[in-house]
Amino acid sequence: MELSCKSEYALLALLELTIHYQSGEPLQIRQIAAQQNIPDRYLEQLLATLRRCGLVRSQRGAKGGYVLGREPWKITLLDVVYCLEGQDSQPSERDSAPKTLESAVVREIWQEGLQAANSVLQKYTLQDLREKRDARRQLDIMYYI
Repeated sequence: MELSCKSEYALLALLELTIHYQSGEPLQIRQIAAQQNIPDRYLEQLLATLRRCGLVRSQRGAKGGYVLGREPWKITLLDVVYCLEGQDSQPSERDSAPKTLESAVVREIWQEGLQAANSVLQKYTLQDLREKRDARRQLDIMYYI
């Protein structure tokens, strides 16, 4: 499994929204894009997908923008990945009967790996991501002083 560019950008955008969650003020696409170095047009598409999944809400108007759709401690990283990438971790109908013993063993181990990855992503929330970021930032500040 690899972290796709789409998922990484979405997580960075959601992290930015999480950082500003307490203020309740929406962030505009250009603010998020500038802060996280994400192309504006691409971010616009990602936020539209996240909005359809209920992970973000958009607010219209001069002071409009995007806010999280739920509390950051209720949005798991797996929610984000499933929203963007789909739930393609399950084998399809045609793949249900492997042709060889070796193929069956490979698929079994691959499924175990996918389940382990899903378990880790389900364990962490956007709030955890923010806390890890804040802890790392604190370590960096202490290191440079």
